[in-house]
Amino acid sequence: MKENFYANSLNAQKLYQVYQTKHSRVKQYLDSEISFVRKHLRGTEHVLELGAGYGHIMKELASSCKFIVGIDISQDNVEFGMEYLSDISNAELLAMDAHNLRFNETFDAVLCLQNGLSAMKTQPLEYIKTIMDQVSLGGMAFISSYSAKFWEYRLAWFCEQADKGLLGEIDMERTKNVVIICKDGFQATTHSLEDMDAIGKASGFKYEITEVDDSCVFLVVTKE
Repeated sequence: MKENFYANSLNAQKLYQVYQTKHSRVKQYLDSEISFVRKHLRGTEHVLELGAGYGHIMKELASSCKFIVGIDISQDNVEFGMEYLSDISNAELLAMDAHNLRFNETFDAVLCLQNGLSAMKTQPLEYIKTIMDQVSLGGMAFISSYSAKFWEYRLAWFCEQADKGLLGEIDMERTKNVVIICKDGFQATTHSLEDMDAIGKASGFKYEITEVDDSCVFLVVTKE
């Protein structure tokens, strides 16, 4: 499963290297996604990030909320992240499976960013209900995927990761239609604007879809 790949292979120091990219357009994408979420925060929120890796987004958003909790399936990510976040007093990173959330509280904002819904290998029309169960009344869920307009930069980013030995060699003949396929069988898919609209409708809540910076597509669901 792709989830096991992130749990056992692309984690900790290797995942850190993913974000040490030479591509300025990829850095712009990463910044634009975080900035979009930050603009919706007032500084008083308790935030949950699903699939938080070692906490790179948490570190960027910690100053914009009251407290942020991140979960990741990889214990290696959590151990690496504890050091990475050691100077952030209002952040906590936990080892937890996003398919089996164990919280007694709800959150003002729940984040599933950087194509996390695809990486989790879940049924999104069903999983949106799991996400919304973690959202407090008046709170919001932020779910993002890549924009189709970002395709050439995303592919260049994945090729860079393959060159670093973080992924298998990209199968360029089979890689098309916004699906990246490696020769070792790894696949990276996305959710389109239409997919996001279907997920929003399935939630049963008020939702909006926004394309940000020709980089990413956001589904924002509000629990009124």
